[in-house]
Amino acid sequence: LCACGGLSSDFEILSRIQNLKTGSILQGRMMEKSIYQSGEYVEKNPTYHVEDSAWKAAQIIKMMRRHAIEPRTVCEIGCGAGEILRQLQLDLPPSTEFYGYEISPAAFALCRERANERLRFYCQDLLETEAKPFDLLLCIDVFEHVEDYMGFLRRLRARAEWKIFHIPLDMSAQWVLRGHPIMLERREVGHLHYFMKETALAALAETGYEIVDQFYTPGALLNPRSLKARLASWPRKLFSLVNQDLAVRLLGGYSLLVLAK
Repeated sequence: LCACGGLSSDFEILSRIQNLKTGSILQGRMMEKSIYQSGEYVEKNPTYHVEDSAWKAAQIIKMMRRHAIEPRTVCEIGCGAGEILRQLQLDLPPSTEFYGYEISPAAFALCRERANERLRFYCQDLLETEAKPFDLLLCIDVFEHVEDYMGFLRRLRARAEWKIFHIPLDMSAQWVLRGHPIMLERREVGHLHYFMKETALAALAETGYEIVDQFYTPGALLNPRSLKARLASWPRKLFSLVNQDLAVRLLGGYSLLVLAK
């Protein structure tokens, strides 16, 4: 009995030491700031992609009109500079209320310039709040940045009746062959996960979403950022006329807009 008691005590001591170590590690991880909170992201992307907001808002409106969605409340998680919500406010009925949640203090400073009576911004993680469910939730170019994106999607699902996702399709044949563009996305804009249409839709389905509709958005064609991108837009356009799915898989340059419940 004494021997067993000794072993038990030793085991208890070792367990406590291990728990202390684990607690320290977890505390360190919690205190570690993300690139969005530290200012690293805004240093690399000072506009927070405001230049893309108008065409993204137009794609969202297109999806809403296809399904006669007329929300009274619209929320965007990871709203960046808030320009997509501002563009939507210009197009939707004046009674619509808009809410933007953003964890980056630098982006939130840009949001505040756009705030008004029916367009409110919060420097918070929506998933850590007790906000009531919205009619429409926007998740625009967000979950590819989230380390545990499956857990993120599961927690997000109950936050609104309708959800619209915009997902970059980084996994094209030419990007995989070249390698450099994918690593550039990782370094410069913080993409941790790389999707093609099928894996993006599978991620949503596997986390409990009902896919209602989806279509490609040609960001590289609508807003080319360099001479190389402008030249690449021609084969993308021509190939898309023949077989758009194959064009996207081979040449890239597209994202996916998904309506889900």
